[in-house]
Amino acid sequence: MMMRLLINLPFLLIFACSLQAQAQDSCSSNTNLVNLKDHIRFETSSLICNPVWTSQHFILRYSQAGPSLWSFVLSAPNTNSYVGMGFSPNGAMVGSSAVVGWVASGGLPNMKRYFLGGKTPSQVLVDQGDLQILENTSSVFSDSSRIYMAFQLVIDQASQRLVYAVGDNNSPAPSAPSFLLTRHRSEIAVRLNYALGQGSQTKAPYSNLKRSHGILNMIGWGILIPIGAMIARYMKHLDSLWFYMHTGIQSLGFILGLAGVIAGVVLNDRIDAGVGKHKGLGVTILVFGFLQVLAFLARPSMDAKARKYWNWYHHNVGRLMILFAIVNIFYGIHLAKAESSWNGGYGFILALFVITILILEFRKLRE
Repeated sequence: MMMRLLINLPFLLIFACSLQAQAQDSCSSNTNLVNLKDHIRFETSSLICNPVWTSQHFILRYSQAGPSLWSFVLSAPNTNSYVGMGFSPNGAMVGSSAVVGWVASGGLPNMKRYFLGGKTPSQVLVDQGDLQILENTSSVFSDSSRIYMAFQLVIDQASQRLVYAVGDNNSPAPSAPSFLLTRHRSEIAVRLNYALGQGSQTKAPYSNLKRSHGILNMIGWGILIPIGAMIARYMKHLDSLWFYMHTGIQSLGFILGLAGVIAGVVLNDRIDAGVGKHKGLGVTILVFGFLQVLAFLARPSMDAKARKYWNWYHHNVGRLMILFAIVNIFYGIHLAKAESSWNGGYGFILALFVITILILEFRKLRE
């Protein structure tokens, strides 16, 4: 019993620290900022409080301090990583102007403005963007296992579309001279009604287009095409029926897959996703698909000498297309940071395919 307690002690300490961090700040009490008034350089008594990101325990306090002046105090657990708050024109992180703060391991606090021009660190530009912070009002500090970021914006109306991010605690804090911002560990988009003090999580822009892109490609390239290939291999005893089933299912799979690729092209133009490998695999799969269409149109007769070479080409290009499609589907799910149910659902379908193939191969060998 004592040994088990010792083993679990580090986890218990982390859990206790997490609970302490959450308990030190909440919207149910305004005494927290009163006790921290020496760190914040503007009036905080009239700030409205909103728990903007409950899973990460982010708390935002804000108010309109003047005709063109807004006050903000963002509070979050201090995980030795940065916290960021972006003001977005359309709800997306890309294109936002953000305020990012951190307390380095040596205890030195820092805050910087960034323009989020893309999803790679090189596209996140320090001291850029359209946010104007009132001079001598910004501060970053740590208290009771939480990090606080306070600032005032000179702006007529602050954007209601806000994005929040927390950095990876395994990555170093931004440092001079580049202040390069590493990729965040998690993010969220929120629409905040300043007047009512109510916020709600919003879908990322073009989420329906992203979902359509994924579903069309998964069904077309990743489900129908393999089914059509299995029909061609295991159902030739059905005379000419197998051929019509094979070509019909493959044609439908190609059409859906082509629609999925087109959706991906439109999506890439709109959000500049920066997913070169995913796009390259998609183009390769599409080329293989067109090669299969050409093979169907130019297939030689059954008794032609070139038929065996055509069979070798048709079968192996098809196998490569299916393999690349499976890899790219899982890679796309990873890039989209989709729920684990996507991986689980498609993995289950592939498991059914494998079991079916093993059974049919065994029967084929016994014939």
